[in-house]
Amino acid sequence: MFLDMPLDQLKTYKPARVEPKDFERFWGETLSAAGRFPLQVKFEPVDIGLKLVEAFDVTFAGYGGHPIKGWLMLPRKTTDRLPCVITFLGYGGGRSLPIDHLMWCSAGYAELVMDTRGQGSGWSPGDTGDPEPDGSNPHFPGFMTRGILSPGTYYYRRVFTDAVRAVEVARSHERIDGKRVAAGGGSQGGGIALAVAGLVPDLSAVLPDVPFLCNIRAAVEVTDAFPYQEIVKYCQVHRDLEEKVFETLEYFDVMHFASRARCPALFSTALQDEICPPRTVFAAYNHYAGEKSIRVWRFNHHEGGQSFQAIEQLKFLKHLWQ
Repeated sequence: MFLDMPLDQLKTYKPARVEPKDFERFWGETLSAAGRFPLQVKFEPVDIGLKLVEAFDVTFAGYGGHPIKGWLMLPRKTTDRLPCVITFLGYGGGRSLPIDHLMWCSAGYAELVMDTRGQGSGWSPGDTGDPEPDGSNPHFPGFMTRGILSPGTYYYRRVFTDAVRAVEVARSHERIDGKRVAAGGGSQGGGIALAVAGLVPDLSAVLPDVPFLCNIRAAVEVTDAFPYQEIVKYCQVHRDLEEKVFETLEYFDVMHFASRARCPALFSTALQDEICPPRTVFAAYNHYAGEKSIRVWRFNHHEGGQSFQAIEQLKFLKHLWQ
């Protein structure tokens, strides 16, 4: 069923943003602190048995100088500096294996896949831990309430910082054109990509596919699905901490980052998506400050457009970069 408001109402749905007064300072100080750690990037070749693609095992210093893993995929036998898509991953997933990341190379682009710290055991394997001790308050299983009693200790502070550092990693490689770097991903990856678009002013493009972490307060009120239910379950137990929880989450609601982003954007949403309800996606989309378009998949759930959306993304970047 269509679980949300009609499409004509979604197109104009623009809820008020309750942005913390120190939002800019918080993120400025967070990224400044991260910048004091050398990037320490390593690109180590990996033989995956393919003739047309080169793969590199990537390690770099993310938030707190913590080691973050990734893959860099390059089309072989190219001489020009390449555009690059940085891919952020869905909730619970890890970087998997290089063989799973071939589409962007097939289009002639580089791809940097960032492993998400502490995840990578839900549906695809990962290799990055989350050693930050400050986020160790009692939390509901998962990542949505880890460190949630303060924006300084919240889990996604570390993840968003890692993601901004990933842009630096891509731009540091001699075969990548630093002026043509895009961020993309589905679900959690789409939310991370939008945060990066708001934090990196000269990003070339952003591709948020059925993005998560948008209009978080509304999300927990209209869906019973996880991962948003982690927040609900936490508040059911910690009845006295509800206000503090949502105060923290406002620092990470990607509506606020979308309102700062200026690069061209291609969104997607699905009208039967119970995990990231359409109103949450349109909230971020309608607040997005740059040139934008959105593909609506009327009869799909959280899988969205899948390969159909991938074709839309390929066309979008081809038009932008060629």
